[in-house]
Amino acid sequence: MLSEASKETVRATLPAVGAAIGDITTLFYRKMFDAHPELERDLFNRGNQRQGEQQKALAGAVAAFATLQLDPDPERVDAILSRIAHKHASLGITADQYWIVHKHLFEAIVEVLGEAVTPEVASAWDEVYWLMANTLIAMEAGLYEKAGVDAGDVWRAVRVTRRDHQSADTVSFTLASAEQTALPTFVPGQYISVAVHLPDGARQIRQYSLACGPTDDAWRITVKRIAGQMLPDGTPAPDGEVSNFLYDNVFEGDELTVSLPFGDLVLPDDDAPLLLVSAGIGCTPMIGMLEHLASTEDRRSVSVLHADRSAAQHAHRAELTELVEKLPSGVVHRWYEDLGAREAFDGIRVGRADLTDVTLEPGTRAFLCGPLPFMLAMKESLLARDVPEENIHYEVFGPDSWAGATA
Repeated sequence: MLSEASKETVRATLPAVGAAIGDITTLFYRKMFDAHPELERDLFNRGNQRQGEQQKALAGAVAAFATLQLDPDPERVDAILSRIAHKHASLGITADQYWIVHKHLFEAIVEVLGEAVTPEVASAWDEVYWLMANTLIAMEAGLYEKAGVDAGDVWRAVRVTRRDHQSADTVSFTLASAEQTALPTFVPGQYISVAVHLPDGARQIRQYSLACGPTDDAWRITVKRIAGQMLPDGTPAPDGEVSNFLYDNVFEGDELTVSLPFGDLVLPDDDAPLLLVSAGIGCTPMIGMLEHLASTEDRRSVSVLHADRSAAQHAHRAELTELVEKLPSGVVHRWYEDLGAREAFDGIRVGRADLTDVTLEPGTRAFLCGPLPFMLAMKESLLARDVPEENIHYEVFGPDSWAGATA
């Protein structure tokens, strides 16, 4: 816990720090990458850096964590940091890297806030940083220990045994151990990181859900080509570097470097009713969960909701329906913005996802994956339907702005 003296200082300075946190995090990344260009080239997502998304996510996480030290909410803190710890573990982050972050972050704080950073203020925010950092370091150490590896030793070689198109712009890769040994076990809903060396020499890393059951002999991931879109300020966003590279260049027989499985969007070990909500490529962790539920002949109530631009763009469309049909108490709802020449019929609707007419049983646990605006809209709808916030879980790939958006 934050000391009482630091708590009062943070309480007094949080408005000023919060107002400047965007400038602070932007300057922090610039300073850190100037000093350690290998981090931008080989670890951080360059596309998110260019779009400013990583800066926003860091600002949101720091502000949310600091706020929760003033009015402690251990469960909320654990929820925020658990997701970060799993992401860090999938990247092989180690404790020494937190010192690099500390140096450049506090240089940025001093440069942006100037004389307002008195020794007392610096000491209080230093305590906030190390409270957050040490909690993450401990969580990550626990994840490495559970995986049976030394800190950061998460990378393994796998071989592509199948390449299957799931839609015009998505492709699945089935993966087997390159050493012909058993792949590590995982929990339905988890993901792996994939590291590739791009033509310019950069080593870039992205996360992909395991779209398969944990008892399968192989892993499967699904990758979507991402075309850069125009940002609100009129500048073009870059294409998806890693996803497009995988889509264009990886085929049967090729080897990939991947991490061990991590992620905390996992099925609970109980019989609570489930609501699996996805949009676009966010269907992939749901496919993994459904594979497990179907293979174990789970009899609980399972409602699956998926939204997409069209049936043609819906990856794993037929598989989703087939898996739900195997569940004794499974039901699927689909929304498409464009049905083409087809008409809406039972279970398939035109437009955007709407939970109004969806039955929600008491005690339902909801799992969400898709674009952040979609998940936030679904969360608000679930809260309006009296689903407790602690029963709403989510996965977001890329910078996690959920904490900042809901803090």
